Amino acid sequence: MKTQKNLYIKTWGCQMNVYDSQRMADILKGLGYKSVDTPVDADMIILNTCHIREKATDKVFSELGRLRPHKEAKEAKGDKPLIAVAGCVAQAEGEFILERAPYVDMVFGPQTYHELPEMVAKATGAYGDARIVNTEFPEVSKFDFLPEEQDVQRGSAFLSIQEGCDKFCTFCVVPYTRGSEYSRTVDKIVDEAKRLVDNGAVEITLLGQNVNAFHGVAEDGSVWSLGKLIREIAEINGLQRIRYTTSHPRDMDEDLIETHGAVDKLMPFLHLPVQSGSDKILKAMNRKHKRDLYFDVVERLRKARPDLALSSDFIVAFPGETDEDFEDTMDMSAAWVMPPPIPLSSAHAPARPPPIWAVWYARKWHPNACHACKRLLTNNRLPLIKVVKA
Repeated sequence: MKTQKNLYIKTWGCQMNVYDSQRMADILKGLGYKSVDTPVDADMIILNTCHIREKATDKVFSELGRLRPHKEAKEAKGDKPLIAVAGCVAQAEGEFILERAPYVDMVFGPQTYHELPEMVAKATGAYGDARIVNTEFPEVSKFDFLPEEQDVQRGSAFLSIQEGCDKFCTFCVVPYTRGSEYSRTVDKIVDEAKRLVDNGAVEITLLGQNVNAFHGVAEDGSVWSLGKLIREIAEINGLQRIRYTTSHPRDMDEDLIETHGAVDKLMPFLHLPVQSGSDKILKAMNRKHKRDLYFDVVERLRKARPDLALSSDFIVAFPGETDEDFEDTMDMSAAWVMPPPIPLSSAHAPARPPPIWAVWYARKWHPNACHACKRLLTNNRLPLIKVVKA
């Protein structure tokens, strides 16, 4: 009798989805599932999906169509393999996935995967052989039910400290698929960080949809900022590097900025999306800040940590964007691509100016997006620009 079962998870999207996939594997390990790198002969297949990009749902159904023969082949041998759709597409589409793909057994959102043991039992017949749709936002946090055992791969680990977002940018689905902002308690985060280091992690990336809005409660009832949390985690012996992503300009408080200069283990890199250099477009996006605030944040960051490398996101051809708005974005990009000279006396003086990475999300392909990339590459020696069709 076969006791070891194979689990295949395909992950799309952000680092949070990667973390979620790893935690799903940790949960299912307790049910006898071992992670494999191919869906062939897998007893359970999970598609952990992302709903940010256009046609995300179509990509999921295309993948499901490719997986269907694997399931049918195993069923012909008398096995009962499971196909599940998880993540943000599952949260957004729910019942529609089961209607369009009747061979899918389970659909569950990113806030309910801690209930996987019960869902698997129901889907396999232990509690009635049912198809599952679980897209609720439970009142109890999933983090309270995750196993302590965690696999660490290649010395680097993700650690989720915050989920959801209350910003409601007009282009973003996160508040609807991940829910409102929630921060884990400080003791739970620190305990998990210590376990990760004990399991071989030398680098930890702190994750959140709006990670610098972190406001976790400590055991004494006080509320900690992200800066204070980083300083605490930096005290863990054996941990060499700390990163965090993704941030919002409005939540870059002075404590976090000072932490960049004070904590050597915090890597000199920050992904800080701005989306547009036009105040008019920023208002249309409901970003709740102007371009001057972003310039101010960057200036204070570079004062605290002169060797800091930045990356950012820009959305091109947002509804209502004019050529003037586009040029505002280009001017903004050029203004902080290369920082001012750094005094030789600086404690963090780099050997060369820190690079900038920019990801441009083009809502439609038009010459401006391509020309923008060429201009920045040519004029500012930008190491990398990526243009993505949103």
